[in-house]
Amino acid sequence: MTDSRDLLDWLRNWYARRCDGDWEHERGVRIATLDNPGWTIEIDLAETDPEGHPYPLRIIDRGPQDWVRAHTADGRFNIDCGPRNLVEALTLFRDRANTTPS
Repeated sequence: MTDSRDLLDWLRNWYARRCDGDWEHERGVRIATLDNPGWTIEIDLAETDPEGHPYPLRIIDRGPQDWVRAHTADGRFNIDCGPRNLVEALTLFRDRANTTPS
């Protein structure tokens, strides 16, 4: 199981490495809640290693509040997930970002 503190440290560092005075003004990471309930995450991929590497729709459906849907579209890594799947969802992005060739 992923330690959520390690995952947040990784995401914080991933974001900070992209902040160059320009990137962060037009791009970034957005995490918000859904009303069904759940989370929605959008991560801009412009000028990052995963840019241009498609991530086909992945659906994990274990139940009404235990699910994850992730894919790339329009230059973003998009994830929607159940209320307790935030760590799992962000782990999908971290795994993708760490395995995408430069």
